[in-house]
This record gives sequence, structure tokens and C-alpha cells, in this order.
Amino acid sequence: MVSILLAAVRKTTAPQAANRRAPTAPVWLGVLGAVTVAGSFAAVLTFSTSVLPSRAQDAAGGLLSALAVGLVTSMVFWMRRTAASLSAQLRWHVQRAAAIGAGALTITAFLAVGREGLETTLFLWTAVKASGQTISPLAGAALGLAAAVALCGLLYRRAVRLNVGVFFNRTAIALIVIAAGVLAYGLGDLQDAGLLSGRRWLAFDLTAHVDPNSWWASIVTGATELSPKMTVLQVVAWVVYLAVVIPLFVHTGRVAAAARSAATPPPAGSSSALATAEPAAAVSAAAVSAAAVSAAAATGAPASAAPATGAEPGPARWERLAARRPWAVAAALVVAPTIAAGAAIAALPAPSASGATAVSVTSAGCAKDWTAASTGPQTFTVDNQSSKAGEVTLVNAAGAVVAEIETLGPATTADMAATLGPGSYTFTCRMSGQAVTTSPTVQVSGRTSAAAPAAVKPVSVQDLVGPNRKYEAYAAADLRALAGAVATIRTDLRGGNLSAARTDWLAAQLDWEKAGASYDSFGDDGLAVDGLPGGLVNGVNDRAFTGLHRLEYGLWHGQSTASLLPVASALARNVATVQKDLTSGDLAGDPTNLPIRAHEILEDALRDHLSGLDDQGSGTAFPETYADLQVSRVVLSELAPLIDARAPKLLVTAQAQMGTLQQALLATREHGRWTSPSAASLSARQHVDGAIGALLETLSSVPDLLEVPSGH
Repeated sequence: MVSILLAAVRKTTAPQAANRRAPTAPVWLGVLGAVTVAGSFAAVLTFSTSVLPSRAQDAAGGLLSALAVGLVTSMVFWMRRTAASLSAQLRWHVQRAAAIGAGALTITAFLAVGREGLETTLFLWTAVKASGQTISPLAGAALGLAAAVALCGLLYRRAVRLNVGVFFNRTAIALIVIAAGVLAYGLGDLQDAGLLSGRRWLAFDLTAHVDPNSWWASIVTGATELSPKMTVLQVVAWVVYLAVVIPLFVHTGRVAAAARSAATPPPAGSSSALATAEPAAAVSAAAVSAAAVSAAAATGAPASAAPATGAEPGPARWERLAARRPWAVAAALVVAPTIAAGAAIAALPAPSASGATAVSVTSAGCAKDWTAASTGPQTFTVDNQSSKAGEVTLVNAAGAVVAEIETLGPATTADMAATLGPGSYTFTCRMSGQAVTTSPTVQVSGRTSAAAPAAVKPVSVQDLVGPNRKYEAYAAADLRALAGAVATIRTDLRGGNLSAARTDWLAAQLDWEKAGASYDSFGDDGLAVDGLPGGLVNGVNDRAFTGLHRLEYGLWHGQSTASLLPVASALARNVATVQKDLTSGDLAGDPTNLPIRAHEILEDALRDHLSGLDDQGSGTAFPETYADLQVSRVVLSELAPLIDARAPKLLVTAQAQMGTLQQALLATREHGRWTSPSAASLSARQHVDGAIGALLETLSSVPDLLEVPSGH
């Protein structure tokens, strides 16, 4: 845009001096004002979010990421429609502004560049945050801006020629991909802030196999904003954004090209030749309001270069006033944003008076510069000076975690808040690919009026082995019951008894639910037993649709017993496979998954059953949720000693909420028989939804409470 503005000024004569070109200084002053606005905006963003608590910072970062994606997406489509006529539009605005005066030219340049500057600032700020506040995005931005300045100079001097429309259309796809990554990261921030659910519902976690510090992982992350660990919501949002935006972008370009082709005038001399104008597409919303009121005759521009707006008055009063005071306009554009940003930053809450203690993590050691501490609340500013990402924790003499930073990227600084009581404390650093290192032990003495929160003793894999073995034995018993129920279904089908088959199907489904197979935790074998038709090419008619839900669909959609008998036989074989793999340790053998099951079994019920997502005709969401409640009780009882040692009141609260949910579910029964959600009253459904929501909120802390630190 700047190069087009300069080139347009170069071809424009100065007012009252036909032989002298208009000066370019007003353009540079307008650009300087736009840069000042962008810089002021960046300062306000940085200082305003830094004083927020960590959850509020996550919320602000997530919302701003979504806003940045929205702005960039709108800019992409606007440029797609107007890139071909952008040069003509800017030239017309420059010619008009130059005819009015230097101040108007300054404002034109400011408006032309200002919105893009704000969008760039917001997009860059979110990229920096997504990268963990490292200097890498800033270095990349500096290189990109330097390249842009160099290209601007070459274009202005005509050393290179550039088709703006073609250039933008080639680079816009890359920008859309980056925007999709920023959207995914922003949604992850909102999940961390608790504004969106599903933080523990991971689509994949490659951190154990992919070093985030490797050169290729850094390139992928930098180019797409994707990370080795993402939730299902993040992945779905990324895929949906690209699947929607890219086809719309291509379609918009075709429509714009067709419109330009239709607007092309016939050859000279044709009886139907008409004088047509460029489409009136303004540089920004502000530029439209500032420039659409002028007449081509008042600027000296050719009639064909002016937007066709009908009867157009001359310059507005504020434009004439700005024209007479160009330096005052430039000063206002530069100084006003700086003063406004300074005032906004000064009005922010003051940082904690206690100050922060700086500690550093290097490749050679962990917080070796930490030598003293006091009791009470305090903040540690942890600076990762190594080239590796990792986890930093502060532990007491018993090894219990007092505070932690789960992931600290290379060249990244993050705050760790802690309340210390009398005792000894040590920092522990677990950086990727390196041995665990510790800081010197610091003795803290004295009294404090602030009560230190209970330290959480880290859970080891060995702590979870015993509870997980108990769960495996419990699940194995339910799978044996499931195998028997499937055999009964086969007998029903051989006898042509569909009514009995429906009753026995529910018994089999509840046995599967009580096994605790949340979120496909039994892998492909589990999907064969309980998979859904979603995503299959032929839906419910696809041959890959097998298992309990395939039987459900057939039993409640009038399919014959002969057609369903092979389905039941295949189900029996798949159940046997799950039984074999469970006892051999291939499925439930990872003890670290057990704390996740404590929350996700019922989250699975809310997502699939109570929403109707997995209902293939039986309407059995309430009994399936009831079965999930029973297995959740079992898992919590197996984890009870570990939970009570870290959060003594959690199980008491959870057990009371489980009782409330059980009563709400049983209240949906009529005459001892389960009803479907569609047949239950609104009040009954609301009681179930409210009870399971409250319980899930309590159980959501269990996976974090019993998380095994890396290196354990």
C-alpha cells in the first residue's frame, strides 16, 4: 500500500504548481502515524494483560486470538475482491487528497495503512503469545517487515514490478493456514481459562515422541501455529476453518473475476461502448467515509478514475481545515495515540508491591541463582535460558509440589506464584531430552499471616499401578458379562425373537458402559464393539459400521433377525478380542490413564448419551448414563487414597453430587422402566443435566491432581 501511495504521489502535481510534483513527506507522516497507533495498541495489549491473573490472561489471549482471526479473515476476503482495483482506488484517493492539501494527503495515507497496522499488531501479538513469549516471532516479524520495506523501495523505484492481485492471491492461502492455527491456539487458551470445556479431551499428544525443540517441529509450529499436543476442539476448529474458508476464498475470487469481466467496456467505436469506472472498493471502512463524498472534478482526476457515487460535493470542512495545517495533523496522528496509550497503561492496577524473584534455567543447571526467600506470597520470574522446553516445579522438603510451570519454552520467561511457609524448598527442572536438575535447597524461616496452600505430593506411576490393576480386574468381569449378553442376543436372533433381543441388547450395552470404555480408550478394538456411523462413507449402511450400535440400529429400524445375526456374531468375536487384549495389558495397561477416566467416563456420557449423539433408536441415554455413574464410583474408590492425601474434601463433595445425579436419573423412570429423553419431562431432563454438570466440574480436578510429572 505504501509503495502504491508513493507512486501515485509521484505522478501527481502539487496544487498551484503544475510543473512540480506533490511532496511525499505527507505520505510518510501518515504512515508514521499509523505505525504509532499500531505500536501504542501493542503496548496497551502487553501491559494490560500482564497484570491479569493467569486464567484471565488465558481468557484475554483466547478472545484476542479469535478477534485477530476474524479481522484477518475479513481482510483476506476484502483483498480477494478488491486487489485487482486496489492501485486505481489508492491513486484516486491520493489525487483527490493532493488537490485538497498536504494535510488531507497525510490523513489518506494514515487511513490506508492504519487498519492493516492494527490487524498486523494483533495478529503478531497472538503469535508471540502462542509461541510462549519467545523472541523468535519478534525476530521473524522484524525480518518480514525489513523485507517489506525493501520491496516497497524497489517497487517505488520500479526496480521490480508486482501484480498486486496475483501476489496476494498466492500468499493468502498461507495466511489462512496461519490464521487457522491461531484460532486453534486461541480456543486452547479459552479451554485453559475454563470458558470452554474439553481441555482433557485430547485429539493427540505427541510430546513423548516429538521433540518440540527440533528444527522441523519448530518450522511446522511457526508456519501453522499447531503444537504436538492438541485437544479435539482445537483440531476440529482448525479443520473446519480451513474446509470453509479456503473454498469460499476461491469462490470469491471467481465471482470477483466474473464481475470485472462483465464490467470491461466494449472496444472503442462499438455502438454500445460506455464509460465505466473501477468498482468502488475503499481501502478501509474509514477511508470509505473520508473519500466517498468527493467529486472527481474537484481533484483534477479523470472521470473514469473516480468512484461512481452520483452527485458528489467538494471537500468537507474538516478536510479543508486539515489541508491548511499539515504539520498539526501529522503531530496529532503521532502524539495522540502515544498519549492515549500512556494514559491507559498508567490507569492499570499497580503490580504487586512484593516484587518478583528472578531465577534462571540453563542447560547447565536449574535456578542456581536462587539463594534466599521469605515467607508469604511471592512471585518467581523463571527465565528459561536453555534451548529446551520443559517443566519447572517448586517442591518442599517432602517432595510435594508447591507451585509449577507445566511447559516453559526456550528463551521464555514466565511467572510462578507461590505462598511459602517456614521450611526448605527446591526448584526442580525437567527439560526435554535432559536429565532432571535441581536448585540449591533454600531454607525459609519466619512467620506469615497468609496461609500457605497445601502442597501437592507428585504422583508416580508406581502409585497408580495398584489401583489400575484393580480396575483391570473389575473391567474384565464386566467384559465377561458382556460376552454372555452377546451370546444371549445371538440365541434370541436365531429364534426370531426381536423383542427379547432388544431387552438383551440393553443389558449388553450397559455391561459395556460399566467397563468404563471412555473416549475410545480401548482403541480400534473398542470402536469395533461400540463404534458409531459418523464419518463413514455410507453411514449406517457402511460395512465398517459394526458392534452394539449397529445392532441397535437394526433392532429399532425393523431389520430382520437373519440380517442381524452376522452382526451379532462379529460382535462376539470383537468382544473376545477386547477381553484378550485387556488381560494381556495392551489396552488398559497404562496406569496414568486411570485418573483421566475418573472424569472422562461421565464426560463421555454427557457428550454422547445425554446429547443424543450415539442414539441409534433405542432412546436409552438415561440407563447408559446410570451405568457410567456406577463405573465412575468404582474408579474413584480405587483412587480414593491418592485423592484424599491431596484434596481431602474432594471425594466428600463428589460422592454427594453422585447421589444427586443418581436420584435425578432414577426419577426419569416410570413404573420401574427407563424412559427415553424425548419422553421425559423438561424438569427431569434439566435435573439430570444440572447434576452431571456440577459433578463434572468437581471431577475435572482429578486428572490434574493425580498427574504424573514428566520424568517420573
